[in-house]
Amino acid sequence: MAGLFGVASKSYDLAGEKGKLGSIDCLFYGTDYHSHLGTARGGMATIDAGGKFHRYIHNISNAQFRYKFEDDVKKLRGNLGIGVISDYEDQPLVISSHLGKYAIVSVNRITNLDEIVEEAFKRKTAHFAETGTGELNPSEVIATLINQGASYVEGIVNSQEAIKGSSSLLLLTKEGIYAARDALGRTPLILGKKEGTYAIASESCALPNLGFEVEKELGPGEIVLVTPGGVERKKKQKEEIQICSFMWVYFGYPASGYEGVNVEDARYRCGKALARQDAEDLKSGKLKIDMVAGIHDSGTGHAIGYANESGINFGRPFVKYTPTWPRSFMPPDQEMRDLIARMKLIPLKELVKGKRLLFCEDSIVRGTQLKDTVQRLYDAGAIEVHMRPACPPLIYGCDFLNFSRARSANELAGQKAIRALRGISKDTPIPTELLKLYGNSNTQEYSEMVDWIRRDLKLTTLKYQKLGDLVKAIGLPKEKLCTHCWDGSSCFA
Repeated sequence: MAGLFGVASKSYDLAGEKGKLGSIDCLFYGTDYHSHLGTARGGMATIDAGGKFHRYIHNISNAQFRYKFEDDVKKLRGNLGIGVISDYEDQPLVISSHLGKYAIVSVNRITNLDEIVEEAFKRKTAHFAETGTGELNPSEVIATLINQGASYVEGIVNSQEAIKGSSSLLLLTKEGIYAARDALGRTPLILGKKEGTYAIASESCALPNLGFEVEKELGPGEIVLVTPGGVERKKKQKEEIQICSFMWVYFGYPASGYEGVNVEDARYRCGKALARQDAEDLKSGKLKIDMVAGIHDSGTGHAIGYANESGINFGRPFVKYTPTWPRSFMPPDQEMRDLIARMKLIPLKELVKGKRLLFCEDSIVRGTQLKDTVQRLYDAGAIEVHMRPACPPLIYGCDFLNFSRARSANELAGQKAIRALRGISKDTPIPTELLKLYGNSNTQEYSEMVDWIRRDLKLTTLKYQKLGDLVKAIGLPKEKLCTHCWDGSSCFA
């Protein structure tokens, strides 16, 4: 994933009056409020009154965004700026083209990137710089598509139509900031407003502490030009939307909301739905639980909902060491992910020993980190460990977002279970009809898959959220949500 933030202010000041935030301050702190969406790269770019671009990019894998950029903030100039927290690619890029000079940041997943590049090479005028990992920078590829247009708007539309996957972006130009949401709205872009200043953010949680009120959410495919004087719509939104459901399950920050639905509130409802699944077993005594807990951080809201619905005490048998350890899905290296997952959680043996614990988790992806966590609970004296993921089993790989760049579908716990049960090798694709069969919670095959995962993780019981309950907890019609990773449903493409 990645997070974007832009600011357009009537003021050119750096820090504003005493006690107030200036335009560059807003850019700096607003970008920082997206740090939960990436831990690899961070960047900011501004354009000053003379049309000069100022840009800084840093590796933030070993230090927080604010620490890496605190000196750069003093050097930035201008009343227009964009920032990004990225999962791997360098951004912002500054591009010189026939349209003019501009800077670009994007949240993207381009599944047909190779095709786009090959088509560009046919024109014998395109070239692309490789990243430090030897890959192409997707934002540069998007810029190439934009440059084919006769205007910025025409170029952005061209990119929206050419890209398979998703792409939301901000373009910093001397005219203002062009903001464009993905064609199907899979990732959000939210406009904020305060006196003399407009902001555009991936996460609405970036706005209130900077004094912004939410003005509106961009619709799917919508393009606007944000200037200090206002917001001008350049392309109206599409009717069809399929926003990623994982925004509420995992990605989103609790203080954020999308399509009018707050993340934390949706997680409470998810947890309540999980508790209702267990209501009969809890009442009969078949299931006995001493404490409900969440796998930090995103599992916590789900666990609070479960505890409130069931009446079982909520506790923290694990605490997270937050000062230095980030979200463990971000680093591309599996060994580092596992290290972060272990180091950030500290067990409290006094709360674990002799207890029957039920944990709510946002999801079970590979299960490798969760297996280690469960074992550590047993080592600390837990007598039972029950798990309640807030979403259904992940069966299909995501084609639309960089949930994790290193993750392939055959690494998913659901697919590993199916392969083991059916004797299918890792290199052989699982037939679609089998995926559908195992993804249907009403089949015996589904039950066998869940039990295989339970045994593999050494859990006492394992029950996943039902897809219908998840959709109901989010509160939007299913047709407006992307649920592809659970049921393989196709999108309006």
